[in-house]
Amino acid sequence: MSRTLRRGCLALLLVSLSCGGDVERVFLSIGTGGTGGVYYPLGGAIASRLSLADAARLVTAEVTGGSVENVNRLRSGQLDLAFALGVTVDAAYRGGPDARPSFEELRVIAPLYPNLTHVLVRGGSAIESFADLAGGRVSVGSAGSGTEQVARQLLAAHGLSYDTVDERFLSFSESASALRDGALDAAILSVGYPAGAVLEALSTGGATLLPLDGEGVAKLLLDHTYYALGSIPAGVYPGVAEPVPTIAMMNWIVGRADLPDAVVADLLNILGPERVSLERTHDMARQIDLEALDHPPAPLHAVTEAWRVRPRQGVR
Repeated sequence: MSRTLRRGCLALLLVSLSCGGDVERVFLSIGTGGTGGVYYPLGGAIASRLSLADAARLVTAEVTGGSVENVNRLRSGQLDLAFALGVTVDAAYRGGPDARPSFEELRVIAPLYPNLTHVLVRGGSAIESFADLAGGRVSVGSAGSGTEQVARQLLAAHGLSYDTVDERFLSFSESASALRDGALDAAILSVGYPAGAVLEALSTGGATLLPLDGEGVAKLLLDHTYYALGSIPAGVYPGVAEPVPTIAMMNWIVGRADLPDAVVADLLNILGPERVSLERTHDMARQIDLEALDHPPAPLHAVTEAWRVRPRQGVR
């Protein structure tokens, strides 16, 4: 089915009833990430709430390779909504190295939570700083993922590259297993906390978290405005008794400019005035702050823009 026909059917189905009197349902999909991160379970919770918000809609969360795949599939019409890191949204809208040509119809629908970069080091390793990753076996995330984009920029800020490390393109879960088995020296994961893969690597794999600070981090923040200083709180992972300095980046829900207004309005209500119901199904919802809409990495959807500029008491 062509995208035009598909979206035409969507608009019709959202307001139509079947001949038997039952509500005719339209299927929508949200691109999330791997099962070892936060995207997929949070996406499932949001999909469930969106489905409940309108009987004419059935929304599902898809397991994907992450941000870059999500935005590319959104561009091609294979997804209706997508989770993506700020670096990916910025690159896609502007037409960066991982997304050419520019995705001019890309729109920010809502903010999610900030990702914190977790640098995990194999148990017993002599690595004490990020620069010590030189020559090591380093997981940089799934190929084409938002984590890989972060890893490349983080390596570059420290004078490293894929020429100076033995890069491995592994998912979060694969990275945790490889650290446990001694097949990796380090893994870079850009993810919200607490993340299942990080928990596994620390609790059963003997890995440790490497602090991110110093001149390399300062250069990264200077070169890329979508990063900020962050901290992995003490106590969120076993053995982490003190906060671990790191870098942070906002996650976003994105869609196309022609995403139906009703879908956007329901999503904003779920993340805003009705968020308590979402918090009951996933703790990460507590970190969502719609005030982040004041600094989006791409233009806002028309409904989202209306939400941002007027008192945020809900939209219908």
